Amino acid sequence: MGGLIHQLLSVTALLAAVQLISGYSFDNCIEDPYSNATCFNCVNRKKKNMSTIIHDLPPSVINLTISMNEVGCIPNDSFVHLQELQYLRLDQNHLVTIDQFAFRTLHQLQSLNLSVNSITELNPSLFQDLHNLTFFSLANNKLKQLPLGIFSATPKLNTLIMRQNLLTNFSGIAESVSHLLNLRILDLCYNNLASLSHSNVSLPKSLTTLYICRNNLSTLGCEHSFLGFLKVLDLSDNFRLPTMAFQGVDLRHINYLRLRSTSVKVVAFLNISNVKAGAVDFSGTGLKNDSLLMELCKLLKKKVRWIKNLHLGMNGIEKLTNYTLYYCPKIKGALDLSRSELKSIGCLNFLNRQTDIRSFNAEHNHLTSLQSCKTQNMVLLNLEELSYRYNRILSVGPHAFCHIPNVRTLKLNINSIAYLDQEALKGLKRLETLRLDNNLLTDLFPETFEENSRLQNLNLRNNRVSVIFNKTFHSLSNLSVLDLGGNKITHIEPLGLDGLKNLSKLYLDGNNLKQIDSSHYHVFQDTLTVLDLQSNKISFLTENMESPFMNLSKLSDLKLDGQRPHGMTILPRTLFRGLYSLKFLYLTNNKIFYLAPDTFDDLTGLRFLTLDTCCVGVTQLQPGVFKNLRNLTALAAENMGIQNFSKEVFGNLTQLRKLQLNRNALQSMDVDALQSLPKLLYLDIRSLPLSCTCQNSLLQNWTRNNQNVQVVYLYNLPCQHNAKSNFYNFDTKVCYIDLGEYLFFSTAVVIFLFTVTPLLYVKLYWKLKYSYYVFRSWFSEQWRRLREEEENCKYDAFISYNSSDEQWVMDQLVPNMEGNASFKLCLHHRDFELGRDIVDNIVSAVYSSRKTICVVSRNFLQSEWCSLEIQLASYRLFDEHRDVLLLVFLEPISERQLSSYHRMRKVMLKKTYLQWPGSDCTDPVQAQELFWNQLHRAMRTGTRVIEGNVISKDCVTTKSEETEHFETSDENYYLLP
Repeated sequence: MGGLIHQLLSVTALLAAVQLISGYSFDNCIEDPYSNATCFNCVNRKKKNMSTIIHDLPPSVINLTISMNEVGCIPNDSFVHLQELQYLRLDQNHLVTIDQFAFRTLHQLQSLNLSVNSITELNPSLFQDLHNLTFFSLANNKLKQLPLGIFSATPKLNTLIMRQNLLTNFSGIAESVSHLLNLRILDLCYNNLASLSHSNVSLPKSLTTLYICRNNLSTLGCEHSFLGFLKVLDLSDNFRLPTMAFQGVDLRHINYLRLRSTSVKVVAFLNISNVKAGAVDFSGTGLKNDSLLMELCKLLKKKVRWIKNLHLGMNGIEKLTNYTLYYCPKIKGALDLSRSELKSIGCLNFLNRQTDIRSFNAEHNHLTSLQSCKTQNMVLLNLEELSYRYNRILSVGPHAFCHIPNVRTLKLNINSIAYLDQEALKGLKRLETLRLDNNLLTDLFPETFEENSRLQNLNLRNNRVSVIFNKTFHSLSNLSVLDLGGNKITHIEPLGLDGLKNLSKLYLDGNNLKQIDSSHYHVFQDTLTVLDLQSNKISFLTENMESPFMNLSKLSDLKLDGQRPHGMTILPRTLFRGLYSLKFLYLTNNKIFYLAPDTFDDLTGLRFLTLDTCCVGVTQLQPGVFKNLRNLTALAAENMGIQNFSKEVFGNLTQLRKLQLNRNALQSMDVDALQSLPKLLYLDIRSLPLSCTCQNSLLQNWTRNNQNVQVVYLYNLPCQHNAKSNFYNFDTKVCYIDLGEYLFFSTAVVIFLFTVTPLLYVKLYWKLKYSYYVFRSWFSEQWRRLREEEENCKYDAFISYNSSDEQWVMDQLVPNMEGNASFKLCLHHRDFELGRDIVDNIVSAVYSSRKTICVVSRNFLQSEWCSLEIQLASYRLFDEHRDVLLLVFLEPISERQLSSYHRMRKVMLKKTYLQWPGSDCTDPVQAQELFWNQLHRAMRTGTRVIEGNVISKDCVTTKSEETEHFETSDENYYLLP
């Protein structure tokens, strides 16, 4: 009864523990832990059935992404339980068909993305419930036409993307969208439209942007006012579209028109069209030489006095002269000459009359060098942005930019610059952003940036710089971002970072630094917020050292992950001392052997910690290692080899919301530790070798029944030793039995038996042995016969003796007992039944005789069979209370020799015994006669136990009939009555 109560209490405690924490999981989706159950991603699950993917999502979902699956069809009412849905992505699946009522009840849906599928047709009633739809994309499908009236129920549609389909009928498209009074963007690029012909419909007046690039347009075929409301029109890559297609078409409201890769002759086009001259993008329109450019410029100048932007890229221009843009109207914005064939740009002399240009783009050309412009007389004071990216520039000469002194952004990245003259950047006193990344620079000198005091962002990533010399950046007191990542830096001289008083972000990742020198950071110790040291060669030889970050009081982001070649092996316990403002710490991809309990003690402001693959082998996290990280909200600890998940380790992470533990060595998890994380929203335990045993029964209940903590893909977690079984539903019925109690008592009994058995063996060996034989005989017919004959005994006495005393028995005992006194004796060599078990013979002899006479000698005491015989007789004496035992001592035996025969000593203290007179008696004949008289007298008594008289050692016997007692100097004796 007590055990049952204990089991009930255990089950009650289990249920109470489950109720303390609540959480949830989803079959094939992951919730954004910060979205409050409104944003879900169901990506790359390789599922074919839509209902299988989303059946368990809550009705509160607002943003849902179902991508990179194998779904081929969306059945009716697939999202009927998600009526709050506003943003739905179904791109990159295998969709072919969508049933008519697939989106029924999605009245709140605003954005629908069906791109990158294999959809061939749409049902006209598909969107009948999508009254709030504003964005729809069907890009990269196989749709051939739009059904009539498909958008009749979506009056709020703002953006429609139908690019990369097989559409051929523009008239049907125009009719489908004509009533969409809020439509602003229509993308029909990469289809098979041959014209823009239409019936008696018009595009909605709200439409401002129309993309019809990469079709088969050979004519526009539309009415005069059909495109009259457009502001952006892209007709590029319609190779057969002629100039005359624009005859009579109203383009006066166009602000940007792209005609790249068409058959349009731009000069003729401008002559027949009412488009604004500055609205046309002339990129890719065949303007290959100066004569064509000058002709265009003259025409433009006739139409306008100035233009904002002039796009001349992709025209194959190889050379620019001083007269190339001489006749163009004033350019007050950007000049684009990207993706041309320019091999030299000079000192921008061709802009001699375009001094108002603010941005110049010469990307993707064939420039090989930038010459010195120190002697250049022309100065472009208004130029603020210059880009030479994606060229083949090898060298930059001195004073290469002195003609553009006010430039603020200079992009020289993604070239092959191996030589940057020390005076190349002279004169750029207003430069704020300098891109020199992805070049071949090996050296930086103090003079290089001497006049760039306003520089705020300097990017030198992916060069070949190996040493930062003293005072290289001493002039850059306003620099806030310095990117030196991806170089070969092995050494920074003591004053190498001197002058960077306002540096906020320093990137040194991907270099060959072997140590962290705190002396480098003293200049910007009060301003640095981001320090990236990942993928260097940093290592430490001791756990105790002075922290190099001690004085970086405002550092909030520190990256130390992926140190080469094998990662950091020792993480000093004092490394992060003083980093009280640190919020993000990255230690991934290292080989740390041990994380000391006080490693993170000073990181009281830490919000995000990633330790993915940071340790080697199996990691035993020490209790208290996270004790001060009470503000931590996200912990990534994937593939760390973690074996223990306990409250002592994770219990102080009271603000933790996201915990990633996948690919670790955890076979079980302490539910108490999970309960100590009150703000936890997201738990990733994929690829853990969780055992499906009672050890994890509480964890299983917690993961299945909680309502706040999302356990990622819980229902797909397999059991460790049985991949066909799942962790969430392994059988736990047996776990509710309190096996611990049973094991405790079983163990206690076993230990008690192992303790008591030796004592019982010593104290009760013969009694137990006798009991065994009696019990065995009790079931046999022989036993029943012995019990029946007990009162009518066959013998007067059974003689128990050792074979060495047989001569005395045959010469003395038998003649005096059978011959002179007519007693019938039982002797084993004479009266035992042949072929019968010796034990059965002994038992039968004892119980078939009124008395048992034990002839005791030293040999008798050493005989196992004699011991059994006296045990049987003594049992009848003490347990059955029958006076059946007589002891005859053939020789004196001391008390010390009898000490181990406790049963016999008990008989001697309780019962009469006789001593055979030895040769030391004064009158042996008389003593022997007295001995036989005493023995005859004892044989004639009944089986009732009575106390006897005492006989002395000197063979003197009393004649009294009553019991008489006296003491000798050694021991007590008793006379027979």
